[in-house]
Amino acid sequence: MTGYEPRPIDPAALGELRATDDAGRPCRPFTADEGGHPLRCCLRGNEPGERIALVSYAPLRRWAAATGASPGAYDEQGPVFLHAEACSGPGTDPEREGYPFSRPGALRTVRRYDAHGRIVGGRLLEIPAEEAKGFDAALDEAFADPEVVLAHVRAVEYGCFHFEVRRP
Repeated sequence: MTGYEPRPIDPAALGELRATDDAGRPCRPFTADEGGHPLRCCLRGNEPGERIALVSYAPLRRWAAATGASPGAYDEQGPVFLHAEACSGPGTDPEREGYPFSRPGALRTVRRYDAHGRIVGGRLLEIPAEEAKGFDAALDEAFADPEVVLAHVRAVEYGCFHFEVRRP
């Protein structure tokens, strides 16, 4: 079990990204030869043969548009995988507890943002053997700062956005 709710990309945003991504490029779906690409629509790895797409996504820009924040230079976009067609979103997988796309030893950044959309801190997390406890500790630390309203978890190696967590 996790102490925080990892949020997938919002279904309305997914619909837009499946047409044109946040860099203004058309979506180009493909059939995956292999599995394991981290799908941000349902927070699981894809299966071989599934139709997926790699698109550019600007999570802070989309959050700011909904909240009236103005992140300025902190607005960034990066690659994310998603199903090429609408899916059922995150489900309950009895074999997988904890945070998505988590494996011991992997490096993640946990970036903290205030209500204006500005970065107010962050930390590097090397996921420990007890994965959920490691994420919970990093997020406890983030939300101990009363200015922090949301945190983004990203992969270090590719800079990919993995998921968002909002203040509980």
